[in-house]
Amino acid sequence: MEGILLLCVALVIITGFGISGTATTITTYPDFQELHVKQTIASASAATKLYKEEDDDGGSESGGARWKVKVVHRDKIFPQAPYNKSSGSNSHHHHLFHARINRDVKRVDSLMRRLGNSKLVVNSATDFGTEVVSGMAQGSGEYFVRIGVGSPPRSQYVVIDSGSDIVWVQCQPCSQCYQQSDPIFDPAHSASYSGVSCTSTVCGRLQNPGCHAGRCRYEASYGDGSYTQGTLALETVTFGRALIRNVAIGCGHMNRGMFVGAAGLLGLGSGPMSFVGQLGGQTGGAFSYCLVSRGDVGDSTTGSLEFGRAAMPVGAAWVPLIRNQRAPSFYYVGLAGLGVGGMRVPISEDVFRQTELGDGGVVMDTGTAVTRFPTLAYQAFRDAFLQQTANLPRVSGVSIFDTCYDLNGFVSVRVPTVSFYFSGGPILTLPARNFLIPVDDKGTFCLAFAPSAAGLSIIGNIQQEGIQISFDGANGFVGFGPNVC
Repeated sequence: MEGILLLCVALVIITGFGISGTATTITTYPDFQELHVKQTIASASAATKLYKEEDDDGGSESGGARWKVKVVHRDKIFPQAPYNKSSGSNSHHHHLFHARINRDVKRVDSLMRRLGNSKLVVNSATDFGTEVVSGMAQGSGEYFVRIGVGSPPRSQYVVIDSGSDIVWVQCQPCSQCYQQSDPIFDPAHSASYSGVSCTSTVCGRLQNPGCHAGRCRYEASYGDGSYTQGTLALETVTFGRALIRNVAIGCGHMNRGMFVGAAGLLGLGSGPMSFVGQLGGQTGGAFSYCLVSRGDVGDSTTGSLEFGRAAMPVGAAWVPLIRNQRAPSFYYVGLAGLGVGGMRVPISEDVFRQTELGDGGVVMDTGTAVTRFPTLAYQAFRDAFLQQTANLPRVSGVSIFDTCYDLNGFVSVRVPTVSFYFSGGPILTLPARNFLIPVDDKGTFCLAFAPSAAGLSIIGNIQQEGIQISFDGANGFVGFGPNVC
């Protein structure tokens, strides 16, 4: 991965700016870094090829303290459209980009509605309680893991979502199911499947449980009206060779939505029904992940998701997690400011603070792709970036991006760094490919941030890519590793 990841306290004064149109080496400046244009475009195009699945390495059974599974980007497993030679590769990349952004807009809209306590109506044929509003909009989950469900285990791709508090997969008999890549899970063929009774304490942990024929019923609805409904059950989940027994999962018999081939969802929120919450004392609420970059291809281009206390390397920075009673499932962090080219942008810290009523604040979210800032903060940040990229050829905006460049013909360019200033001192400086991304294969790159009319800020997965991120829920911290992973 190009770029560097720095965690520091001191600021460095800006020294210069330049562009390279040849393959010659560019002098490295502290506040600038190199973005390999041609390599990034080629990687983004190659990333649409199907991912070759390999066996995951597992740990011990549930008596152990750690489990690990590979993480892959959605577009590597389920390309959105076949390559069309007559229209050229650009149409394929263009389609992927706009499909991703459309899902992302729905995701963000869903988060905003959830935090605004808006009511979303679920279009369903059965009525067993009020709707549960999830943070995930239709198909917006960006990353997948391969897990086994049942005994014997049936392999399933599921979306990982740090904003959701339920684990579910589509199940037979299926009165309404969307298309997925794997065969739909059939609990009748699993020796470890056990339905949960309506009177059990597990059923009582659901936000809005229902009851049918003595069995606990769950429902999760989404920002665009898609949903999953079914029976809550206890089942064995397999991560590689590691078995975790008696996991409460939703067995969805009635599901609607376009989840891009996934069988369901692995909720990683901080609530009691999420996978993290259910592991509880076995892992101390600790898990870590590394999201592989969209353009990375090859044999070693899978990320990782690990549960349990993994030792962070020397030089990692820990940032306190902030609780929000209105949204206890979300992971809030204290963001104090933004930097461009080693210079802090003049933005008041109050823009990023959570109010006493739980409004605003900054959420880290694996399901949102593009980072959002309140409009005034975004504009100040964008203007600072524009000022320091005045020599780059500009083009009109694309989709939700208003700051784009024509880098066609350049081998590489030197761009100013982009940094997050966290409360308490740590500074996270992003790799160049985590904030300037290709939106086609013709050389159009855009600044991968967007404004939000609401006060909520969201740190999306594009900005998290390639960085080792560890959550210590028991002690209330999130850690950022000092190197790319």
